Amino acid sequence: MSEALPDATLARLFREARTHNAIGGEVGDDALRALYDLLKFGPTEANSCPARFVFVRSPGAKARLAPALSDGNRDKTLAAPVTVIVGHDMAFYDKLPVLFPHTDARSWFAGSDEARLERIGLRGSSMQTAYLIMAARALGLDCGPMTGFDNAMVDEAFFKGTAVRSNILVNLGQGDPAQLFPRSPRLPFDEAARIE
Repeated sequence: MSEALPDATLARLFREARTHNAIGGEVGDDALRALYDLLKFGPTEANSCPARFVFVRSPGAKARLAPALSDGNRDKTLAAPVTVIVGHDMAFYDKLPVLFPHTDARSWFAGSDEARLERIGLRGSSMQTAYLIMAARALGLDCGPMTGFDNAMVDEAFFKGTAVRSNILVNLGQGDPAQLFPRSPRLPFDEAARIE
């Protein structure tokens, strides 16, 4: 990995990419599998991979999701071809014998208090959400990530009886550039970063 990606690729992934509010089109199963097969390679703590993904596409699944959405997110989410519920598995450590096989990494986390498991799961699934967004952009999909929803309602509707808790929603499809808001500013380097 010694060469930088071409400038056009960097523009597509970062500079020109936008958070879309109006997303249409179609996203098939093959695209969702290709998306997962890219995002799964992003690093997480001890390769714990705590994120769990529900690709909400069917009318029945959308009807279960709708009551949990905030007023500002409901219509655009129901109109999107797919909404990904990204959750985090509070028992992520049970997968570590497979994901981190060269040592007993499960023992590092099993029996930890809920606050620690929540912190690790939330951090890891948030990182994996970022990988999902970048992988989607690389595959030609637009994204609309959001947190405006009732987590308890989503957990009841989609993760009941499991150790998974919802974190972020991401609408996927083809964005309508005519519906974009003007791009919001970003902090310059000297206000957000320093080199020591």
